[in-house]
Amino acid sequence: MATVTRVPFPNPISIATHKCSLVHSISRSRVPEFSVILSLKAKNLRRFSVVAMADLSKSTVLVTGAGGRTGQIVYKKLKERSDQYAARGLVRTQESKEKINGADDVYIGDIRTAESIAPAIQGIDALIILTSAVPKMKPGFDPAKGGRPEFYFEDGTYPEQVDWIGQKNQIDSAKAAGVKQIVLVGSMGGTDPNHPLNSLGNGNILVWKRKAEQYLAESGIPYTIIRAGGLQDKEGGLRELLVGKDDELLKTETRTIARADVAEVCIQALNFEEAKFKAFDLASKPEGTGTATKDFKALFSQITTRF
Repeated sequence: MATVTRVPFPNPISIATHKCSLVHSISRSRVPEFSVILSLKAKNLRRFSVVAMADLSKSTVLVTGAGGRTGQIVYKKLKERSDQYAARGLVRTQESKEKINGADDVYIGDIRTAESIAPAIQGIDALIILTSAVPKMKPGFDPAKGGRPEFYFEDGTYPEQVDWIGQKNQIDSAKAAGVKQIVLVGSMGGTDPNHPLNSLGNGNILVWKRKAEQYLAESGIPYTIIRAGGLQDKEGGLRELLVGKDDELLKTETRTIARADVAEVCIQALNFEEAKFKAFDLASKPEGTGTATKDFKALFSQITTRF
């Protein structure tokens, strides 16, 4: 017969007491550590909240045509003001992106196809349109022989496709995405169907630009339409800027403006209610005459024309 050995069972009260003291001991040893973790979490949460608030205070602005000569300046200015703006750029090619040292904030897309530009527009607050058809000079022109050069547009880059369809796509996409303001840069001369620019490559470029401007003005989105004079590659911030309407400035001696000044006006238009629902011609006095424009609210307040 097997032998049964009795093993005394511990007193339940002593077990409970032992467990309680053990838990109490562990709890006491971990309270300081747990407090530190809570403290760190609270600090990180506060830091996150501050960062989040800072991000919310920034305006996300997309510059299309960011690879162009004026677009590059606007994009660069926005990047330099990173405390105010989260800059984005849209270019046509990888080459253009590399040219402006674009990172993840520069998108590659084709404005002639709405689906192509949707990712760049999603989530932005404002859109600055600086896309434009660009004519090319036909080879073989010799200035020494006199005459005038001839121009052409490459297939797929005619003003109707770029300045009308491309800009319409941008406006429609921006409206669908809830964009709060669009700044569109056009050109003076649109009131004259016979303007010489319209004859370049038989593109009627000013006609199509004007059509896009009208479409924007009727879109319901707050807009600023800037019709710039002859663009110059000069330093900005040195001249007195002039605003006008209906190509009146073309009849004066002040018909040009530095690209850098146009870029600055684009960005300043985002800051003032006085710039919204306005369309105007823009030029400047020659450097050294007048007073360099610094008060942009006053400049926009001069404008009364909506189109």
